[in-house]
Order: sequence, then C-alpha cells, then structure tokens
Amino acid sequence: MSKKLKVVTVGGGSSYTPELIEGFIKRYHDLPISELWLVDIEEGQEKLDIIYELSLRMIKNANIPLKLYKTLDRQQALKDADFVTTQFRVGLLKAREKDEVIPLSYGYLGQETNGAGGLFKGLRTIPVIFDIIKDVEKLCPDAWIINFTNPAGMLTEAVYRHTNFKRFIGVCNVPIGMKMFITDVLGLTKENQLSIDLFGLNHMVFIKNITVDGVSRFDEVLNGIISKAYSTNSVKNITGLPFDSGLLSALKLIPCSYLQYYFKHKEMLVIEMAEFYKEGTRAQVVQKLEKELFELYKDPELKVKPKQLESRGGAYYSDAACEVINAIYNDKQTEHYVNIPHYGHINNIPADWVIEVTSKLGRDGAIPSERITYFDEKVLGLIYAIKEYEIATTHAAINGDFNEILLAMNLNPLINSDNDARQMAKDLLLAHKYYLPNFAEAIKYIEQEKIVSGA
Repeated sequence: MSKKLKVVTVGGGSSYTPELIEGFIKRYHDLPISELWLVDIEEGQEKLDIIYELSLRMIKNANIPLKLYKTLDRQQALKDADFVTTQFRVGLLKAREKDEVIPLSYGYLGQETNGAGGLFKGLRTIPVIFDIIKDVEKLCPDAWIINFTNPAGMLTEAVYRHTNFKRFIGVCNVPIGMKMFITDVLGLTKENQLSIDLFGLNHMVFIKNITVDGVSRFDEVLNGIISKAYSTNSVKNITGLPFDSGLLSALKLIPCSYLQYYFKHKEMLVIEMAEFYKEGTRAQVVQKLEKELFELYKDPELKVKPKQLESRGGAYYSDAACEVINAIYNDKQTEHYVNIPHYGHINNIPADWVIEVTSKLGRDGAIPSERITYFDEKVLGLIYAIKEYEIATTHAAINGDFNEILLAMNLNPLINSDNDARQMAKDLLLAHKYYLPNFAEAIKYIEQEKIVSGA
C-alpha cells in the first residue's frame, strides 16, 4: 500500500455516507486516510453537496487531517486510489419504488433484493459495476473494490463470473446485525472472543455455530430463539416475524431475517400488500425518511452522524465496510462475513460459486474459514435455486436477452407463474428502460406490441 491512503466512495451522496465517515473517523489510528473522495452523478448533486458539508463538519469536529473531496467525475477521483467503496442505486429510490410496486400489483412480493424487484435491480446495476471496474483497472489497478451496493451477492457473482477483476469483495450489514444480536443476548464484552460460523448466499445466510472464548454457545442462543425469549430480527427494513419453533429445532440453524421471504412467504406477502395500500411500499417510506434525514444533515450545527440514520436500515454499515478495509490494509487476518468466490473450499457446491461465508481477511483478500467446508444439506436445495437464479440474471444483464430474464424469473422460488413472469418482465423493462440500454431491442418490441394491442 502507498503511505498516503486514498479512498474513493462511489455514491458519495448517499444518506449512508455519514455512517461511513463515522467509521473512518473511529478507525483513523488504524486507517490514516489522507484523501477521501465522494463521487456521485449529476442527479445526485444536491445530496452530494449536503453530505460533503456534513462530512467536513464531522472531520473537523474529530480533529483529524483527512482531506475530503467531492466530484461528479469518477475518473478524476479514482486516480491512484487504494480502496474504492461502492454504495449507489441506479435510478435512485424511484426505481426501487417501481421494483416494489409492479410485482405487488401482480400479487408477488415487491422487494429490492428478492424476487422480480431484486432481479431488475441487478440488471440495472451489473453494467455500472463493470464500468467502474474498467476505470479501476485503468486508473488504480491495485485498488480493492469493497461493494455495499445491492444485490451484493449477485453483483459479486457477476464480477467473478464475467470479468477478470479479482480484488472485489461484497459486504452486507445483515451478518454484522446478527453478530450484534448475539453479543447482546449473551451479554458479551470486547474482551470476549466471539466467532460465528455463517454460510449461504447474500441475504440468505445461516449460522451453524457460535463460540465464545473457544466454547460453543450455539445451543444456548438457538434455544432462546426457539422459546421466543428474543427476536432475531436485526434488519430495520423487514418486519420481524418469529420463525416456527419446530422448524428451527429441526434445522439446527439460525436463519437471517431475509429467510422470512422463503419460510414465511404467505405472511410476508400479506404484510407487504397491507403496507402497500396503507402507507406505501418500503421505498416510499424510505423516501420520506431520506427527506427528513437530509433536512437534519443541512443543520450547520450537526457535527456527528444523527441517530435517526439507524431507521434507514443501514445500521452497522461502517462496521462491515470499514473493518474489511482495515483488515486488508493492516493485514489483520481477522474474521469477517463477506461475499467471495470459494474456489472449491466448500465441498458440496460448485467450485465457481460466489458465497457469503465467515472468512479470514488480510492483505491478499479473503479466504473462507477452515471451520466451514460444506453447506448443510437441509437448506442446500433453496440455496441452489437462488444461486442458479443469480447466475441466470448475470447472463441476462450482459446479453440483453429477454428470454434470459424469463429464465431467471422462473428459477426464482418467489415467482410461481411463467405467464405472470412474462408480464412482470415486460412492465419492469418499460418502467426502467432508461437504465437498461442492453435491452433496447426487447423494449422496442414490447412498446410496438402495446401499440398494436392498444394497451
């Protein structure tokens, strides 16, 4: 690494950025960042300006010599960077709203990383990630990209499957939330050595063991969940429903909150439909939250990250992203939960899959934990289904083939009608056509079809 540490954040105008700034400030003694560049696009200029001013105040308040820059020129920012963090949303929150509303109008879960909505978020985002990688390869080829953009697992899969770039790690705050939950229920302190054996795919992870100071405490935590002594929900943007106690007893695994979409599909759909008609989808709620947050951010007296940001759903983001950077930069060889290719380390899944797994991180990147060499076969079928859906979506994003979208949609267990899949795909393509240039031919055909039918 260079003596001067340069970090670039793509999507710098995000409401999450104060979380990242706080993380860098807290770790300045380990991560002496000399330059931090906040990058955004023209549509995000106003938010970028607000975030930049708040970040300046936070840095000044912390009294650290970190130089902050803002720009709409990504290539200018990337020159000689050591780390690049990505936290952007193609189409902004209005696109997320369409991802949620259109599936719900057909009676399907509308969710930004699951089902049809997550598929189209992937289609919009994969080409942009590839463009960023091309710039990185040209301007800072030794930089690591730490990606927080969703769907994080699918994006990491696309990078390792369809590019030659190998310095890309996907991170998520869900495992960190689960770790914090375990820390709280067991009453642990910083002196305790907590290790978690976590495996699966992004937003589809399971915990199979928990050790504290070398002693397993897994049964204690699992039994507490089964007895409903506490809720495992650690994600602000998902309604927390308890998993069936008999299911958990038979699984002998602790599922993350997102598994509710598969194990409690009916209940989650009812909740989302009710919210849709009552107060709007999550995207509509988040747009209101963001408006309130940015009004807070404008306050010239605000010099720290406001607590209200936690309601946005990004709690522990800085712990996930900043600690990954810290581990690589300082070759710490510490335990993290990241999205990476396993290269055959897991013996009962294909060797070329990207997975989310407990890993050891250091200067050379991430290596899956030696404690995890197989995926529990009780959940392997579900994991296979979602992974094949992810892979199909990456092919569709690259090829711009409408039929490959249909394949991906029908492989997803949250969509159970090929006719509905076709209609949703058409509607979502038209809704997002500005951000899907690869599908120009398919979109033109659908538009002509609608004209002829008089729809």
